[in-house]
Amino acid sequence: MSGSEKNVRRRVITPTSDPPNTDPLLRPRGSHQYEVQPNGCERAFVQRNKIKWFWAPAFFGFWLLLYVAISIPACHRLPRPLTIQDEAKHPDQFIAERAENNLRELVGLGPRVVGSRQNEMAALKMLSQKMQKIRSGSANDIEVDVQVASGSYVHWSMVNMYQSIQNIVVKISPKGTNSTTYLLVNSHYDSVPAGPGAGDDGSMVATMMEVLRVLAKSDKPLKNPVVFLFNGAEENPLQASHAFITQHKWAKYCKALINLDSCGNGGREILFQSGPNHPWLMKNYRRAIKHPYASTMGEELFQHNFIPSDTDFRIFRDHGSVPGLDMAYTYNGFVYHTRHDRAEIFPRGSFQHTGDNLLSLVREIANCPEIEDSSKYAEGHTIYFDVMGWFLVFYTETEGIILNVIVALAAIGICGFAFKLMSVSSGIKLEKILKRVLHTLLVQILSVIVAAVLPILLGLFMDAVHLPLSWFTNSWLILGLYFTTFFFGLAIVPALYFHWTKYDKLPIGQRIQLLLHCHCVLLAVLTLVFTICGIRSVFVLMLSCLFYTMGLIINIATKLHSKDVAWVIPHIVCTVPPFVFFAYFSHGFFTTFIPMFGRFGENLNPDLAVAVFSVAVGFLCCGFIIPVLQLFNKSKTIICGLMGITLLCFIIAMTPVGFPYRPDTNVQRFAVLHTKRTFHDAENHVRRQESGYFIMPQDRRTYTVKNAVINMTLAQKIGADCEKEINCGLPLYNQRWHKTRKNSLWIPASEPVLGEDLPTVIVLSKKQLSSTKIRYEMQLSGPNHMALFIQPLNGATMKDWSFHKAPLRLNFETPYFIYFSWGVNGDPLKFWLELEKPNGNWNSTTLELGIGGHWTHHKDLITPDFKKFLDSFPKYVDATPWPASFESRIY
Repeated sequence: MSGSEKNVRRRVITPTSDPPNTDPLLRPRGSHQYEVQPNGCERAFVQRNKIKWFWAPAFFGFWLLLYVAISIPACHRLPRPLTIQDEAKHPDQFIAERAENNLRELVGLGPRVVGSRQNEMAALKMLSQKMQKIRSGSANDIEVDVQVASGSYVHWSMVNMYQSIQNIVVKISPKGTNSTTYLLVNSHYDSVPAGPGAGDDGSMVATMMEVLRVLAKSDKPLKNPVVFLFNGAEENPLQASHAFITQHKWAKYCKALINLDSCGNGGREILFQSGPNHPWLMKNYRRAIKHPYASTMGEELFQHNFIPSDTDFRIFRDHGSVPGLDMAYTYNGFVYHTRHDRAEIFPRGSFQHTGDNLLSLVREIANCPEIEDSSKYAEGHTIYFDVMGWFLVFYTETEGIILNVIVALAAIGICGFAFKLMSVSSGIKLEKILKRVLHTLLVQILSVIVAAVLPILLGLFMDAVHLPLSWFTNSWLILGLYFTTFFFGLAIVPALYFHWTKYDKLPIGQRIQLLLHCHCVLLAVLTLVFTICGIRSVFVLMLSCLFYTMGLIINIATKLHSKDVAWVIPHIVCTVPPFVFFAYFSHGFFTTFIPMFGRFGENLNPDLAVAVFSVAVGFLCCGFIIPVLQLFNKSKTIICGLMGITLLCFIIAMTPVGFPYRPDTNVQRFAVLHTKRTFHDAENHVRRQESGYFIMPQDRRTYTVKNAVINMTLAQKIGADCEKEINCGLPLYNQRWHKTRKNSLWIPASEPVLGEDLPTVIVLSKKQLSSTKIRYEMQLSGPNHMALFIQPLNGATMKDWSFHKAPLRLNFETPYFIYFSWGVNGDPLKFWLELEKPNGNWNSTTLELGIGGHWTHHKDLITPDFKKFLDSFPKYVDATPWPASFESRIY
């Protein structure tokens, strides 16, 4: 060996199995720290610092199992109904079987439309007899009063006018009391045309009767009287409640309200409106209620008109300033306002659920001190929600604001501390960690945007290819169509980001934690923003932040946050409670809203709305779950599998499984009016007359029946008539029809048979008040239900009239809509109109009237041709038929 070679030092690298002693140059690229040999449990689940890919189905199945096994049963849980045989053991309790018998007797009378014999005579007689029987064995004082009233008010943009409608009002009082503080309990016994009205609202009437019976014979004292209002004109709409609160002798003493209604058939009654501004009502609800089911979110949705309904609660609130609680059934809304709303399908357990709650609530509120001077306790809005039907959470809006701010700031603070610990454990400078935080936050925001856009685009596509409502019967398709699309969008963006930055020095487990922290920060910021906006339902985001922060604190305390996979265990454990709760009330939300899309009208794309709802619910329920998919091996393949589920469900939607309707249970709705239209010119000559079927679709899929119904291929949209005839020349039945009138259809047909009481307007006098003003005195007569449309012509303006003044004061859009119905007295309605023409030219026409007549409860007027036409509808269609007329007159 040469001398030069002797002086050369050689470095010999000896392979070693000790990771800390491995040369850094020989460590695998992307390795950040030495690997500890996994134990047996880790070997089963973990491979290369990630969860083995084949555990992904178990991960999805775990959350699905929680939803199916816990959330859904909790949403539909009902108490055991008591029978008449149980009464001896439970002498002072609500008996469901008695309420069921009451309902069957009421529904057995048939549809109870205002003005019909069934409503004005048979139902009144039946209820009066029940009340007399209860009074005969009562330990309390009971007074029964039958109210007959006339009046008017403005409902949306329509003057709602009524004449001789009826209420049965029952007051139960402690013997010898002189209290002038009453609790009001209300429901309605009338029904829509052709509907038995078992769920809406016969079930609540039957429940009230049984509660009244229990109170009447009970030894438990009532401190203050309770007024039970069985109102006979709610569907008109809301006329009888207005008659009571503005005219009845007991109305001024009613200091609190419990309103009972329904947009379904059974289930649990939900409390969806309270107060307003009277939190003491919720305190009493919490103390008294046996089976809580309540939601601030339902209240905000209802009050912002997301639900196409209205209740008497609004009348008592707006016209009587009576604070209260508004409760309703929402389950099985598919049969709501159809001929399938029968007593036979109403669950007896629902009676027990509502009866237990109502009986306890009546006793609690009637005896509480706050009712005696409720104005002293008007303290603002409340936030309330039940937890799985077990108990009620309730706090004031002020307390909610404080709680939201504290939780949101704490979540941001804990996440900030976690960022610092991440810097320490990884050896990366905090500045670089914060830079990664910014990048990850932007990625998360982008993923939420992409996740929201994809279902919305799918909803638009489903409508474009004539596949809306494919989930109407099989609602699980929503999960496969819209939720999986949302989950895909929420997961694929971070997956691509992690793929493109896979050589980042930060371990993948900590990068996923970083993504979750950023999602928590995003939720915390949204919580603060929505709190500032006054949205009380933001409590759901606050709860999501709260439970994630709890899991993060556990991870930090146990130092699991520095582990590659183990941190996911506390995270999942703390995610389970909010997921189960959010899935519980989201299931109730979809159970309520899915049937409503069958009556939202043709203007709304239901799949677009469901896509938006799915985005909101998916973001809430799974925002902290979907990012965990990045922790699995082959994560991008797993995520793409979600789109495979969407594709499969899309294919299913094209099959008979995806056809929306089923006979008797999930029906398609149409209102079909056999109509005669007559139009007069200025000389009072008939310029146009025709007969046909006026069809008002209730959903998006009118084309479904096109090839089945007689002459349906000849149907034309009525829109052209809207340009040249007053109010499209249609006998519109209510305000909702008025809003969607341009989507209605017309099919030429034979002339209908109308009643002898044809709608008629007679000019009693015409008097010129000045050179620019003229006054008409008129008289309207006709069937129980009429519509009057008033359109000034040729520069004339309506200065005054005998109707409600609000439309003139608020400059309502013309033609003015006057809805008029009468109950037991059909005397003609006399009214006057005062018009002004600034130019004083009375040689031209001044006024056009449109008069619509409806024979809603006259089955004998259905002609053979009309019956044949109705019979041609498929069996899955619920067509509500009656004869109608429309006539225009020019003056």
